[in-house]
Amino acid sequence: MKRRTLARLAAAVMVTGVLAGGWLPAFAADEAPDAMMKRLSDEVLGTIKTDKLVQAGDLSRIMQVVDSKIMPNVDFARMTASAVGPAWREATPEQRKRLQDEFKLLLVRTYSGALSQVSEETVTIKPLRASPDDNDVVVRSEIRGRGDPIQLEYRLEKTPGQGTGWKIYNLNVLGVWLVETYRSQFSQEINAKGIDGLIASLAERNRNNAGRKG
Repeated sequence: MKRRTLARLAAAVMVTGVLAGGWLPAFAADEAPDAMMKRLSDEVLGTIKTDKLVQAGDLSRIMQVVDSKIMPNVDFARMTASAVGPAWREATPEQRKRLQDEFKLLLVRTYSGALSQVSEETVTIKPLRASPDDNDVVVRSEIRGRGDPIQLEYRLEKTPGQGTGWKIYNLNVLGVWLVETYRSQFSQEINAKGIDGLIASLAERNRNNAGRKG
Protein backbone atom coordinates (compact mmCIF):
# COMPACT_ATOMS: atom_id res chain seq x y z
CA MET A 1 0.00 0.00 0.00
CA LYS A 2 1.43 3.37 -1.00
CA ARG A 3 2.25 5.86 1.73
CA ARG A 4 -0.29 8.39 0.42
CA THR A 5 -3.01 5.74 0.43
CA LEU A 6 -2.13 4.61 3.93
CA ALA A 7 -2.12 8.23 5.09
CA ARG A 8 -5.61 8.68 3.69
CA LEU A 9 -6.66 5.47 5.41
CA ALA A 10 -5.16 6.72 8.67
CA ALA A 11 -7.18 9.91 8.36
CA ALA A 12 -10.30 7.87 7.64
CA VAL A 13 -9.81 5.75 10.74
CA MET A 14 -9.13 8.83 12.84
CA VAL A 15 -12.05 10.89 11.59
CA THR A 16 -14.53 8.04 11.63
CA GLY A 17 -13.28 6.93 15.03
CA VAL A 18 -13.64 10.45 16.42
CA LEU A 19 -17.06 11.15 14.93
CA ALA A 20 -18.36 7.67 15.69
CA GLY A 21 -17.05 7.62 19.23
CA GLY A 22 -20.55 6.52 20.19
CA TRP A 23 -19.70 3.03 18.91
CA LEU A 24 -18.08 2.54 22.28
CA PRO A 25 -19.67 2.34 25.73
CA ALA A 26 -19.02 5.12 28.22
CA PHE A 27 -16.04 4.47 30.46
CA ALA A 28 -14.94 6.00 33.72
CA ALA A 29 -14.14 9.68 33.64
CA ASP A 30 -10.72 8.97 35.14
CA GLU A 31 -9.65 6.68 32.28
CA ALA A 32 -6.17 7.70 31.13
CA PRO A 33 -6.10 9.42 27.72
CA ASP A 34 -3.67 6.93 26.19
CA ALA A 35 -5.74 4.01 27.48
CA MET A 36 -8.86 5.60 26.05
CA MET A 37 -7.25 6.02 22.62
CA LYS A 38 -5.95 2.44 22.65
CA ARG A 39 -9.45 1.18 23.39
CA LEU A 40 -11.00 3.48 20.82
CA SER A 41 -8.50 2.58 18.10
CA ASP A 42 -8.88 -1.16 18.64
CA GLU A 43 -12.67 -1.00 18.69
CA VAL A 44 -12.92 1.23 15.63
CA LEU A 45 -10.57 -0.89 13.56
CA GLY A 46 -12.35 -4.03 14.69
CA THR A 47 -15.73 -2.61 13.72
CA ILE A 48 -14.52 -1.42 10.32
CA LYS A 49 -13.03 -4.84 9.56
CA THR A 50 -16.22 -6.72 10.45
CA ASP A 51 -18.99 -4.37 9.29
CA LYS A 52 -19.32 -5.06 5.57
CA LEU A 53 -21.34 -1.91 4.85
CA VAL A 54 -18.85 0.36 6.62
CA GLN A 55 -15.96 -1.44 4.93
CA ALA A 56 -17.62 -0.89 1.56
CA GLY A 57 -17.82 2.85 2.23
CA ASP A 58 -21.63 2.85 2.53
CA LEU A 59 -22.22 6.46 3.58
CA SER A 60 -25.72 5.86 4.90
CA ARG A 61 -24.41 3.13 7.19
CA ILE A 62 -21.50 5.27 8.35
CA MET A 63 -23.80 8.21 9.03
CA GLN A 64 -26.24 5.91 10.81
CA VAL A 65 -23.48 4.80 13.15
CA VAL A 66 -22.32 8.39 13.69
CA ASP A 67 -25.79 9.86 14.25
CA SER A 68 -27.12 7.06 16.44
CA LYS A 69 -24.86 8.08 19.36
CA ILE A 70 -23.89 11.27 21.20
CA MET A 71 -20.23 11.20 20.28
CA PRO A 72 -18.98 10.89 23.89
CA ASN A 73 -15.28 10.93 22.98
CA VAL A 74 -15.15 14.17 21.00
CA ASP A 75 -15.75 17.84 21.64
CA PHE A 76 -17.02 18.46 18.13
CA ALA A 77 -18.38 21.90 18.99
CA ARG A 78 -14.86 22.98 19.97
CA MET A 79 -13.42 21.35 16.87
CA THR A 80 -15.84 23.22 14.62
CA ALA A 81 -15.39 26.49 16.49
CA SER A 82 -11.61 26.23 16.16
CA ALA A 83 -11.88 25.51 12.43
CA VAL A 84 -14.21 28.48 11.89
CA GLY A 85 -12.02 30.81 13.93
CA PRO A 86 -13.00 34.23 15.36
CA ALA A 87 -16.17 34.39 13.26
CA TRP A 88 -17.63 31.61 15.41
CA ARG A 89 -18.27 34.13 18.20
CA GLU A 90 -20.50 36.16 15.88
CA ALA A 91 -22.46 33.17 14.59
CA THR A 92 -26.04 32.60 15.73
CA PRO A 93 -27.05 29.31 17.40
CA GLU A 94 -28.69 28.23 14.13
CA GLN A 95 -25.56 29.08 12.13
CA ARG A 96 -23.40 27.14 14.60
CA LYS A 97 -25.64 24.10 14.27
CA ARG A 98 -25.53 24.30 10.47
CA LEU A 99 -21.73 24.64 10.55
CA GLN A 100 -21.34 21.59 12.78
CA ASP A 101 -23.73 19.50 10.68
CA GLU A 102 -22.11 20.41 7.36
CA PHE A 103 -18.56 20.06 8.72
CA LYS A 104 -19.30 16.61 10.13
CA LEU A 105 -20.84 15.50 6.85
CA LEU A 106 -17.85 16.88 4.94
CA LEU A 107 -15.40 14.90 7.09
CA VAL A 108 -17.37 11.68 6.81
CA ARG A 109 -17.84 12.03 3.04
CA THR A 110 -14.20 12.95 2.49
CA TYR A 111 -12.81 9.85 4.15
CA SER A 112 -15.55 7.22 3.89
CA GLY A 113 -14.17 5.73 0.67
CA ALA A 114 -10.85 4.88 2.29
CA LEU A 115 -12.50 2.63 4.87
CA SER A 116 -12.86 -0.18 2.33
CA GLN A 117 -9.05 -0.51 2.37
CA VAL A 118 -8.82 -1.54 6.02
CA SER A 119 -7.47 -5.10 6.18
CA GLU A 120 -4.22 -5.79 8.02
CA GLU A 121 -3.76 -2.43 9.74
CA THR A 122 -2.94 -2.19 13.44
CA VAL A 123 -2.56 0.81 15.74
CA THR A 124 0.08 1.19 18.44
CA ILE A 125 -0.22 3.85 21.15
CA LYS A 126 3.11 5.37 22.14
CA PRO A 127 4.11 6.21 25.74
CA LEU A 128 2.28 9.29 27.00
CA ARG A 129 4.41 12.35 27.62
CA ALA A 130 2.34 14.12 30.25
CA SER A 131 2.09 14.77 33.98
CA PRO A 132 -0.74 13.24 36.01
CA ASP A 133 -2.27 16.68 36.58
CA ASP A 134 -2.19 17.79 32.92
CA ASN A 135 -5.62 18.64 31.46
CA ASP A 136 -4.51 19.02 27.84
CA VAL A 137 -2.40 16.31 26.23
CA VAL A 138 -1.26 14.87 22.91
CA VAL A 139 -1.56 11.12 22.49
CA ARG A 140 0.79 9.82 19.81
CA SER A 141 0.12 6.64 17.88
CA GLU A 142 1.24 4.76 14.80
CA ILE A 143 -0.77 2.87 12.21
CA ARG A 144 0.96 0.01 10.42
CA GLY A 145 -0.13 -1.75 7.29
CA ARG A 146 1.64 -3.02 4.22
CA GLY A 147 3.55 0.23 3.66
CA ASP A 148 5.54 2.62 5.79
CA PRO A 149 4.06 3.33 9.24
CA ILE A 150 1.99 6.51 9.60
CA GLN A 151 2.32 8.74 12.65
CA LEU A 152 -0.98 9.87 14.18
CA GLU A 153 -1.57 12.33 16.99
CA TYR A 154 -4.71 13.16 18.93
CA ARG A 155 -5.10 16.32 20.99
CA LEU A 156 -7.36 15.82 24.00
CA GLU A 157 -8.71 17.95 26.83
CA LYS A 158 -9.98 16.71 30.17
CA THR A 159 -13.46 18.08 30.67
CA PRO A 160 -14.85 18.78 34.14
CA GLY A 161 -18.09 17.48 35.58
CA GLN A 162 -19.68 14.19 36.50
CA GLY A 163 -19.67 11.52 33.80
CA THR A 164 -17.18 13.31 31.61
CA GLY A 165 -13.53 12.68 30.83
CA TRP A 166 -11.04 13.12 28.02
CA LYS A 167 -12.41 14.49 24.75
CA ILE A 168 -10.64 14.75 21.39
CA TYR A 169 -10.67 18.15 19.72
CA ASN A 170 -7.98 17.90 17.02
CA LEU A 171 -6.06 15.25 15.06
CA ASN A 172 -2.82 15.12 13.14
CA VAL A 173 -1.78 12.95 10.19
CA LEU A 174 1.82 13.18 8.93
CA GLY A 175 2.40 16.47 10.73
CA VAL A 176 -0.76 18.18 9.47
CA TRP A 177 -3.40 19.17 12.04
CA LEU A 178 -6.94 18.78 10.73
CA VAL A 179 -8.42 21.86 12.41
CA GLU A 180 -5.67 24.18 11.20
CA THR A 181 -6.01 22.87 7.65
CA TYR A 182 -9.71 23.63 7.56
CA ARG A 183 -9.32 26.97 9.37
CA SER A 184 -7.19 28.23 6.49
CA GLN A 185 -9.84 27.17 3.97
CA PHE A 186 -12.76 28.47 6.02
CA SER A 187 -11.19 31.87 6.67
CA GLN A 188 -11.05 32.57 2.94
CA GLU A 189 -14.74 31.74 2.56
CA ILE A 190 -15.72 33.85 5.58
CA ASN A 191 -13.68 36.84 4.43
CA ALA A 192 -15.31 36.68 1.02
CA LYS A 193 -18.91 35.74 1.87
CA GLY A 194 -19.38 35.68 5.64
CA ILE A 195 -20.68 32.85 7.83
CA ASP A 196 -23.68 32.16 5.60
CA GLY A 197 -21.33 31.99 2.64
CA LEU A 198 -19.20 29.37 4.42
CA ILE A 199 -22.31 27.32 5.25
CA ALA A 200 -23.45 27.51 1.63
CA SER A 201 -19.99 26.52 0.41
CA LEU A 202 -19.86 23.50 2.74
CA ALA A 203 -23.33 22.44 1.67
CA GLU A 204 -22.31 22.73 -1.97
CA ARG A 205 -19.19 20.63 -1.41
CA ASN A 206 -21.28 17.99 0.32
CA ARG A 207 -23.77 17.93 -2.55
CA ASN A 208 -20.94 17.55 -5.04
CA ASN A 209 -19.30 14.82 -2.98
CA ALA A 210 -22.60 12.94 -2.74
CA GLY A 211 -22.36 11.98 -6.40
CA ARG A 212 -18.81 10.71 -6.15
CA LYS A 213 -17.75 7.21 -5.20
CA GLY A 214 -15.13 6.86 -2.46
